[in-house]
Amino acid sequence: MGTQQFRAGVALIVRRDNGDVMAFERLDTPGAWQLPQGGLDTGEEPLDAAWRELREETGLTIEHVRLVLELPEWIAYEWPPDIRERTHEGHKRRGQIQKWFLFGVLDDDVEPRPDMHEFGAWRWMDPHHLVAHVVDFRRDAYARAFSRILP
Repeated sequence: MGTQQFRAGVALIVRRDNGDVMAFERLDTPGAWQLPQGGLDTGEEPLDAAWRELREETGLTIEHVRLVLELPEWIAYEWPPDIRERTHEGHKRRGQIQKWFLFGVLDDDVEPRPDMHEFGAWRWMDPHHLVAHVVDFRRDAYARAFSRILP
């Protein structure tokens, strides 16, 4: 019998001074909003993955944002059965476990460039609104992370 694993990754909150967070709309699920996130490459440290994913998915770099904090604990969530069945690499993955990072913008007028592979649009959003509009299976993880990271 195969083992079920959690994919290790990072999740990124980009916040401006008024408390709004940068949210991105998924191309494959119009109306589904989320934060930038992604898996760790082999041998990659979480902070390095956070900067890489931020650049790849939003175009933002150290010129646009500063690291504010890294949540000490990892937060896991399970995928629904239909997503588990579509995992790749021959693994039976149960979900994801993520290291969360908070970034602050250096200029409130910063504009990301959605990658147009995963994300097609973006907007500033109240964190509570984002939690209410993220896909159901991620909602608890977002709420847990936001309760620990955001005031």
